[in-house]
Amino acid sequence: MKAIRTKGGLSVRLDVRTAAVVAALVVAGLAASVVLIGTGDFPIPAADVVRTLLGNGDAGQEFIINDLRLPRVLVGLLVGASLGLGGALFQSISRNPLGSPDVLGLGQGATAGALLMIVVFSGGAAQVAAGALVGGIVTGAAMYLLAWKRGVHGYRFVLVGIGMNALAVAVNGYLLTKADFVDAARAVVWMTGSLNGRDWEQVWPLFWLCVVLLPIVVAHARPLRMLEMGDDVAYALGVPVERTRIALMGSAVLLTAAATAAAGPVSFVALTAPQLARRLTRSPGPNLLPSMCMGATLLIVADWASQRAFGADQLPVGVVTGVLGGVYLLWLLATERKAGRI
Repeated sequence: MKAIRTKGGLSVRLDVRTAAVVAALVVAGLAASVVLIGTGDFPIPAADVVRTLLGNGDAGQEFIINDLRLPRVLVGLLVGASLGLGGALFQSISRNPLGSPDVLGLGQGATAGALLMIVVFSGGAAQVAAGALVGGIVTGAAMYLLAWKRGVHGYRFVLVGIGMNALAVAVNGYLLTKADFVDAARAVVWMTGSLNGRDWEQVWPLFWLCVVLLPIVVAHARPLRMLEMGDDVAYALGVPVERTRIALMGSAVLLTAAATAAAGPVSFVALTAPQLARRLTRSPGPNLLPSMCMGATLLIVADWASQRAFGADQLPVGVVTGVLGGVYLLWLLATERKAGRI
């Protein structure tokens, strides 16, 4: 930890290792984005990609990059960053490494809202995205209300979330059985989580939501560190516990639901990104910025792998993150059991 003093007398503490990790993740994410933009049926060298992004490419490259591939990459970065930040908030609030949206049912709740729009109302892409957003918000509110008992405590919150996840899975299964063949096929494709066909219509809503929510999260970052020490300690330090928890949980729910609405339920990014970020920084606390950068980088790398690592078969990015995240979850459970925490 290093203290930096400005000329005006302001003192800022800087964790050098955390800053280095964030810088490395940003560079890795940008490099992976350039490679991903150049990947496809019409390969484009990285130098040409950078030149086109700077406005110096030819007409054909500008169309392929700016109109077709750049929106997909931006959606991937925003979805990954939203899931990474949302996962870090939930894990910090619940004080449990398994307290992520994947385990707590937010993803399945958002999926239920989307399936309702597909199966019952035969809605278009905008209606499906709106249904996913509403489904995630309703699930998050129900979790908070059901877990409330003189406050919301981590263990009870996780148990309620697991129950909500099971209920949402049952609802989704029921909706699929009632769908006709075309709607069921469309629903299954959406449920895998994919960046295929994403354009600027998905970029801007998620971008502006992040712009609105990030200042709220940053403003509550210090009280969140106090909450990790327990409600009693936070109260003693003057933290408005429930108001802080509601603001942060609301932000996490909106981030997760909006990411699901944009790309479908991309699994395990919200679980793994905060844990990997914490292991890299070796820093206590929520590690919000490293988790956000880790989530964005993970999803872009996974999307590249989904297009290039399996030959001619291009997999949805949700399949790749599911495989990698499942392996990580098994390792995390084994580590927590060995440490005696579960």
